[in-house]
Amino acid sequence: MGTFSVWHWLIVAVVVLLLFGGRGKISGLMGDFAQGIKAFKKGMAEDDKADVKPAEPVKTLEAGQKTEAERRAEGVRS
Repeated sequence: MGTFSVWHWLIVAVVVLLLFGGRGKISGLMGDFAQGIKAFKKGMAEDDKADVKPAEPVKTLEAGQKTEAERRAEGVRS
């Protein structure tokens, strides 16, 4: 009971072959991972170089002023 039988080892071998075997799946995964890191670094570098426009000043309403949507709604009702 303390050791694995031949059948246990065959099942483990089949699972390992299914997960890691065939046509270099691990190397393919690592290549995809490396491409993702390169794309991320390139994207971060482009963000640093992008021109940042100053934000438009915030428009505030004084007491009693109506918003553009309210003015349009009143125009439709009239």
